Amino acid sequence: MKFEFFITLDAILRHGSFAAAADDLGLTPSAVSLQMKRLEEYLGQPLFDRSARTSRPTPLARELSENVRVALDAVEAARTRQTVALTGRVMLGTIRSLQPTLVPLVLAEISQRHPELSVRVIQGDSVELLDQLKAGRLDGVALIRPTSGGSSRLYWRDLAEQPFVFVAPPTATSQSIKTLIGRYPWLQFDTSLTSGRMAASHMHKLAPGLRPRFELESIEAVLAMVSAGLGVSILPQVRGRMISAYPVQEISLGKNAPVRQIAFACRGADFDNRRVMALRDALLMSYGVN
Repeated sequence: MKFEFFITLDAILRHGSFAAAADDLGLTPSAVSLQMKRLEEYLGQPLFDRSARTSRPTPLARELSENVRVALDAVEAARTRQTVALTGRVMLGTIRSLQPTLVPLVLAEISQRHPELSVRVIQGDSVELLDQLKAGRLDGVALIRPTSGGSSRLYWRDLAEQPFVFVAPPTATSQSIKTLIGRYPWLQFDTSLTSGRMAASHMHKLAPGLRPRFELESIEAVLAMVSAGLGVSILPQVRGRMISAYPVQEISLGKNAPVRQIAFACRGADFDNRRVMALRDALLMSYGVN
């Protein structure tokens, strides 16, 4: 019987529901439910009364949780003890747009907290990074979370929501998106990438039949072109050095703007690995997530 099943049971009892426990552990509610069914099959007895609208823990569930609480606390204390320095190497995959903005913050955080831990950073699109993660070639990834929520075999932690915005040259005199589309060429972000497809789809809604003048492979390249007055585009909202280097006008797309969810993912078996969690914690700190 997997020890993580008892961790999940404890989370359900502490938070009061399968959904809240799933959110705390970075799992899907279906994965939490499956773990509890496996545990019930192992015990041969129900741990939850499912006859009501909301599942309620049985006395056995509470007794079991209390009996393993000492072991859970001991394991957590040992895992989080900082007397043993983290060493070795960990592999982090990120999408391209996070390389110049997020990765420097993450590596600075790792260097400060774990000076003996080496990090190798790999770049790729979200689909490619997930494939490498599942194949064991990466330890953790920062990418765009699939709209379906992501594989339940992986541990997920949401980091930030990035709305898409309309970007125009800094010298543009109009704030009307319709006017700007008619005045400037459309610079399209690479549609082989998830974000590029999202941006292109929204642009087609704003201007059906409009064809792009140029298609570029990176957000930096699009921003540079827009900043130079060569066109307009739709991009995920970015901050920091990238905007400082390539000043543009940002115009809100309103309540119907597409949004991409940046998330951290690792294999479910590694969700409590100290090296992998060092990556997760550095990403959370970099995004200011508690």
